[in-house]
Amino acid sequence: MARRRKGRKVNGIVLVNKPLGGSSNHILQKVRWLYQAEKAGHTGALDPLASGMLPICLGEATKFSQFLLEADKTYQVTAKLGIRTTTSDADGEVVEEKEVKVNEQEVIEACLSFKGKSKQIPSMFSALKHEGKPLYWYARQGITIERKPRDITVFALTIDDISLPEVTMTVHCSKGTYIRSLVDDIGQQLGCGAYVTMLHRTQVANYPAERMIGLEDLVNLAEKAHAQQDFTDLDALLLPMDKAVMLLDEIVLNEEQVARFEHGQSIQPESPALSEGHLYRIYQQQTGHFLGVGEAISRPKDQPENLRKNGLYVMPRRRVVY
Repeated sequence: MARRRKGRKVNGIVLVNKPLGGSSNHILQKVRWLYQAEKAGHTGALDPLASGMLPICLGEATKFSQFLLEADKTYQVTAKLGIRTTTSDADGEVVEEKEVKVNEQEVIEACLSFKGKSKQIPSMFSALKHEGKPLYWYARQGITIERKPRDITVFALTIDDISLPEVTMTVHCSKGTYIRSLVDDIGQQLGCGAYVTMLHRTQVANYPAERMIGLEDLVNLAEKAHAQQDFTDLDALLLPMDKAVMLLDEIVLNEEQVARFEHGQSIQPESPALSEGHLYRIYQQQTGHFLGVGEAISRPKDQPENLRKNGLYVMPRRRVVY
């Protein structure tokens, strides 16, 4: 018999302002302990040398963390020209040094040329998996794995400061964009190389940056909560779990439909007009409770062919258990 995981049944998302140093997984486990939560999960790791917004999902919110993995993100990054490293950041070994002969206008043009859609080859020091192991596992053993270029989009790129050989910029990009690789590519285009000296994630999806809390402040609140066995102030920091899926259209169900949805059965809502294959966030009409995520399909297996109505159905994909 599997052991039951102990902890509080607390659901929601806390936005941790990750400090420099330490792994995202270490912070995840610490936050889970601070909240005494049954389970926890993060929504995309930050390197030890990176800081900034790290959403931690607790309880039932972990079911929707995948949606934040796929969200666009915004970073502030400082690149130092003239040096390339094995990891494209300050943690790696220097592999090449060149004199920086470019001017500010050339730097601006090179940076802005990466706006829009492009293909990017992930760094060997990324967490991208190959045969079950992250690429950095192979890189640390001197093994190079062939990587396929990935489609990325840089929605916006602004130059914040140029103090050659350093350049600071803000990058709003799609999922799967490696900022270290972007900086390395910019350095290669300029002909002098470049690596990341500072990386700070300022935004994930549309999460409010003002709701971020530093790890030290979170620890102080938790110590008070543990001592008094009162988690009210700590839980007040949590964002609702449906915040992870706010980009999806909403569907509201009546009580009969709610019962079917909660039992994993398909339903046919009266509105809105559905699009096959699209995902929707589902709510209970009477209470406003978030029930989970459903997918619009045309041929639900739980509906007999002779009783199936025209139109699309919504099949549960992720359900909340209150």
